[in-house]
Amino acid sequence: MVQYSGLVAMVWMSVAMVLAARPRWPEQWFGGLDKMYRLHKWLGVGVLAMTIFHWFWSNAPKWASAWGLIERGPHGPHPVLANPIAQWLSTFRGSAEFVGEWTFYATTALIVVALVKWFPYRLFYKTHRFLAPAYLALVLHTVVLTKFSYWITPVGLLLIALLLVGAWAAVMILVGHVGADRQVRGRIASKRFFPSIRTLEVAIDVAEGWKGHKPGQFAFVTSDTSEGAHPYTIASAWNAGDKRITFVVKALGDHTGRLRGRLGVGQEVEIEGPYGCFTFEDTCPEQIWVGGGIGITPFIARMKHLAAQHPRPAQIINLFHATAEQNEEALAKLAADAEAAGVRLHVLIDQRDGFLDGDRIRAAVSDWRRASIWFCGPTGLGQALSRDFGAAGMVLERQFHHELFAMR
Repeated sequence: MVQYSGLVAMVWMSVAMVLAARPRWPEQWFGGLDKMYRLHKWLGVGVLAMTIFHWFWSNAPKWASAWGLIERGPHGPHPVLANPIAQWLSTFRGSAEFVGEWTFYATTALIVVALVKWFPYRLFYKTHRFLAPAYLALVLHTVVLTKFSYWITPVGLLLIALLLVGAWAAVMILVGHVGADRQVRGRIASKRFFPSIRTLEVAIDVAEGWKGHKPGQFAFVTSDTSEGAHPYTIASAWNAGDKRITFVVKALGDHTGRLRGRLGVGQEVEIEGPYGCFTFEDTCPEQIWVGGGIGITPFIARMKHLAAQHPRPAQIINLFHATAEQNEEALAKLAADAEAAGVRLHVLIDQRDGFLDGDRIRAAVSDWRRASIWFCGPTGLGQALSRDFGAAGMVLERQFHHELFAMR
């Protein structure tokens, strides 16, 4: 049980480490980096549970013996190991056990900090990187203590492959090479704050190296190295002529709440991306867009892209924007973008119009069964709409697309 639980924990942790390195190749498989990070999170939860189980099974017999619950049997001499590699590894057994135990304590604390959102993002950012050296220490623990005969089995060969790619990912994280081929420097060209909705619009001129993006994609932006990179949806279409990217950021936490005062025109920032598969690419005759709160940003980018297309796609598009806060200037800009893109706009202010649900959408879009839904907004609203339309007969796997807000 100790062997099997340790192997399972290292398999999961290896996959999580590879996903943390943000490789390009699996993004299409998972449907975007946001989905990859969701898997990364749940693998972390699984690793936490499995390592606790592993630690318990390693220590439970000793505790039970010390408490008189079980009686230790006689210890015979250790068998002589014929394989010289096995003999050599056995000399490190005590060190590997020591390293594994204390790395387990550190890893548990680091995963808890990552999962509990009560801890601020900057603490999460600074501490989460320590999981890379912790993983390398656990690789040593695994190589020394795994039963030697396992290595020539299919499970052992799989473990070797995962440990190698996991170690590669950990080294990339340690040397700061994650996403290096997607990073460019930018300079803030303008900023505008909408106080009634606590939202900041920032336009950034990017240097050579940005190869463009599709509407609906996002990027990581670093304006303060001590805070680290934060993901923001790009709220502008790409124009190679002006090489400018716009982000719309809402003050939802400590960092985003301070951005208004910390960002200045002319300031340099680092942008990494683009990421994501929320790109509105399907063949349905109609599309239903649902943007809840700051989740409106990918739809702004798509509307600006459509407005520049001649001719525009023949799809009929209905955009539902549900928000608890209201700013007439921002809504006027949204209406102008919708008109220019040929999109039917439906704005619902919570206090004035009530909450958005599936019945309201179906009442406004009679041919909804032939439409696809693209949702970006609060998780609860997305889950409610997904259940509602699934119960109404929509094929969710093919017709319901959603962007995950939570990267942590």
